[in-house]
This record gives sequence, C-alpha cells and structure tokens, in this order.
Amino acid sequence: MTRFAVVTGLAAEAKLIDKAHRRAKRPAPPIACAGASAERAHAHAARLIAQGAEVVLSFGLCGGLDPALRPGDLLLAEVTVSGSGQRFPVSAPLRARVEARLRKAGLTVAGGNLLGSDTPVAAAEEKQALFGQTGARAVDMESHGVAAAAQAAGAQVLVVRAVADPAERNVPRAALNAVGPDGRLRLFRSLAIMYVRPWEGPALVRLAYEARLGFDTLERVAADPDLLFGGD
Repeated sequence: MTRFAVVTGLAAEAKLIDKAHRRAKRPAPPIACAGASAERAHAHAARLIAQGAEVVLSFGLCGGLDPALRPGDLLLAEVTVSGSGQRFPVSAPLRARVEARLRKAGLTVAGGNLLGSDTPVAAAEEKQALFGQTGARAVDMESHGVAAAAQAAGAQVLVVRAVADPAERNVPRAALNAVGPDGRLRLFRSLAIMYVRPWEGPALVRLAYEARLGFDTLERVAADPDLLFGGD
C-alpha cells in the first residue's frame, strides 16, 4: 500500500481529510498546513517524505486564471509551474487512477497546469496576464513547494485543487494575508482592514461565497477516502 501524506494551505482543508477518515473509521494520512507559504509547504513535504511518505498530496483551494474555470470547479493538475518557470509533473499513472475514481463518483475533473506563486495573485489584470504568459489554468501558493520537495526526494506528488476566486475577480485587500502560518484564518486582521476599507465589504462577501463553493467541492472529494487514497 502506497504511503500518502497531505499538505494543505488552510487548517479547514486539512480538517476535511481528517474528518472523512474518522467517519470511515480509518487512520488519516499525516497532514500538515503550510499557511499560504511555498517555503513552509516545501519544508512540510520534505519532512513527511523523510518520515516515509511515498506520495504527497497538495490539497486545497486555488485561484482561477483560465476564464473557463468557475468557482467550485475541480482541477487535477498535470504539471505545477513555479514563478521561475520550473516544471514539476505530477505522477501521471496515479493522476489517471484518481481521475477515473473521481469521474466514476460523478465529479467533473479539469486538467491542465497549475501556477505556483510566492505572493497572492489578487488583481484580475494580473490573472489575465499570467494566463497568457504561462498557460496555467489556476494558481496557488503551496503546490510548487510541495512538488519541488517531492522531486528532490524522488517521491510522487498529486495536486488536487478547487477554484475559489475566478479569473475575472479582484481579491479584496481584506482577504490578503488573512491566513496565519498555522493555516488558520486571522479574522480580526481582515475585519480591521475592512474597517478602514468598508467599500470592500460586498467583494469580501462574494469571495466568501465563491470560496464556499470551492470548499463544497473539496468536501465531496474528501468525503470518501478511497477516491484519493484507495487502491494504490
């Protein structure tokens, strides 16, 4: 049986995996939260691999770059591309098996590349430019760190991400840097910023709704542990 480990950006994403395994009365794989940091994601992945993980799953939300991707869409990335242009392919056989199980469970799966960014990609204009420059369909801040650590150690990587903010959406400033190093949301920080930028309130509510759509998809994916972790 392949030994899995999981790296997420948010504690809430990790909780989905843990909760599903508890419900199934199965031990959850080792899970670490990187808190929207490629550096921490790399360190966590390297540690988990040193402890015996053969596959590291990067699991969580992402931002859309391809206008065709909508909030809640599921991306099973084929390659993660860093900001410097490094390419980290996922395990193609493992990806194919997981995709087949997800589709059999009734989930729609998108393919394509994922861009890794060390800083938040918030402006719609920047998303459009990155899509044109890289062809990547979505962006996150952890997967390239995970993938780089896996490649260096000779381990496999799998990237499962659900879209929160779509390509045409500007992310409000109150939502930026709202994730702590432990992957928990720093709500008081966001509220403080919104206090001085009250006009961002509607955009923040819309972002919360779209992120909820992404979480709903992640919850469907995580609900049956066999979809991601079974039979390999």
